[in-house]
Amino acid sequence: MVEENPPRSWPRLKPVPALVTVATAVVLWFIPPPSGVDPKALHLLAIFVATIIGIISRPLPIGAVALTGITATVATGTLTINQALSGFSNRVIWLIVIAFLIARAFIKTGLSRRIAYRFVAALGSKSLGLGYGLLATDLFLAPAIPSNTARAGGIIYPILVSLAKVYGSEPGSTARRMGTFLSLTAFHGTLVTSAMFLTAMAANPLAAQLAGDLGVEITWASWALAASVPGIATLAVIPIILYRLARPEVTETPEAPQIARRELAAMGPMQRSELITLGTFFLLLALWIFGKNLGLHSTSAALIGLTILLLTGVLHWNDVIGESEAWNTLVWFSALVMMAGLLNELGFIPWLSQTVGGWMSGWSWIAGFLGLCLFYFYSHYFFASSTAHVSSMYAAFLGISIAIGTPPLLAALTLGFFSNLYASTTHYGTGPAPILFGGGYVDLREWWTIGALMSLVYIAIWVGLGGLWWKILGYW
Repeated sequence: MVEENPPRSWPRLKPVPALVTVATAVVLWFIPPPSGVDPKALHLLAIFVATIIGIISRPLPIGAVALTGITATVATGTLTINQALSGFSNRVIWLIVIAFLIARAFIKTGLSRRIAYRFVAALGSKSLGLGYGLLATDLFLAPAIPSNTARAGGIIYPILVSLAKVYGSEPGSTARRMGTFLSLTAFHGTLVTSAMFLTAMAANPLAAQLAGDLGVEITWASWALAASVPGIATLAVIPIILYRLARPEVTETPEAPQIARRELAAMGPMQRSELITLGTFFLLLALWIFGKNLGLHSTSAALIGLTILLLTGVLHWNDVIGESEAWNTLVWFSALVMMAGLLNELGFIPWLSQTVGGWMSGWSWIAGFLGLCLFYFYSHYFFASSTAHVSSMYAAFLGISIAIGTPPLLAALTLGFFSNLYASTTHYGTGPAPILFGGGYVDLREWWTIGALMSLVYIAIWVGLGGLWWKILGYW
C-alpha cells in the first residue's frame, strides 16, 4: 500500500556545527564583563555570536537556528519574553517580507520574463549589448524583488544559459564563446543593483535598522539617491571591463533579439495581471520616493501595494502563505534585529565603539573610516552570507566610525553599500554566487581573480565618485 502523501525528509541536526555553536555560546557566556558593561549584555552577546555561527555553519536551517537563539534568550533569563519577541513588530522587517510577496507577482504573472526579453530584444545584437540587457533587466526588477538570488538565479540565469547555448557555448571547452562573459556580467551586475535600493537585497533593511538603532535614519529615497550616481556609473563600466577580462569569442549576436522577439510573441500581449503588477510597481516607487513628504512610511506603502495585488486577484492568499522565503526571512530577521538592537540598548555597542574609537583617537576620521571600510569589505572572504556579515559587524563598525568623527549618514550608507559589493570576491559570498559559478562557465581561479580586480573597481568608484556625489548631497 502506497501512502498518498509520504512524509517530507526534514533536514536533520548536524552534530559538529551544533557543537561548535553551543561551545561558542558557553565560552563567551563565562567571560567576565568589562567595567561598565551590564552582564546581561555579555550573555546576550554570547547568544548572538552563537546564532551568527549557527547561521554560517547551518546545524539546522537558518530559521530554526534563529528561533533557537530567541528561545535561548528567554530560557536563560537574559531577556523577557516581550523583549525576545519585539523583533516581530519591527516595521522594517515587515517591509522586506511584503517585498518578497510583491516579487511573487512579477514571477507568477510572467512580467519579469517579459521585461528581460524586452531588454534583450532592444540591446542584444552584440554580445556586449547582451551584457547590458541583462544588467538593465536586473536594475528594473531590483526595487521590487528583494532577493538577488531570485533575480539572478531565477530570472536572469535561465535566459543567460539559453542564449549561451544558441551560440554553442557550453561549460568546459566552449565556455568562453559566450557563457563566461555573460555569467560574470550577470553576477557582478546583481551586486551593484542590490547596493542601489533598500529593497533590493534582504540584508539592506537590516543595515538600515541597525543604523536607526544608533540614531541614523535611512529612508528608501535617501538610500536610492545616494547610490544612484556611483551605481549607474558602475553598471556602465562592468560589461566593458569584463568584455576585456573575459572577452567572448562570439561578438556579434544577431539571433539573440530574434529569439527574444519569438519568446515575446509566444507570450502574447500583456495580460491584465501583468498590467496591474506593473502599475502597482510604479505606484510603489512613487510612494517610496515621496512617502516621507506624505507622512507615509515605506512599509505602509508596501502594504498598499500588496493589498492592491490581493484585491485585484493578481495574488491569492495561498500565494501569500505559500511564500516560504518571506516567512523564513521574518523569523531570522526578527531574531537578529532584536538581539542587535538590545545589545545597543544594554550598552555593549556604545562601549565597543568608545573603546575602539579611543584606540584610533590619533587618526583623522577620513583615514580611520577608509581603513575600517577596507577591513569590512575584505573580511567578507571569511563569510558565506551577506546577512551574517551585516549582523555580526555592521553595527560595531558603524558605531566605531561615528566615534572617530565620521559623519553618521555617510558612514551608515557607505557600509550599507559595501555590504553588497564585498560579495564580488568569492564564489560563495552571496546567494547568486553558487548558482552562477555552479553553471560551470567560469573556473575557480578566474572567478577569484576577476572578483579581486572588480573589488578594486567598486571601491574606486563608490569611494571616489560616490564620495564627490555625497559631498554635493551634503552628507559630509
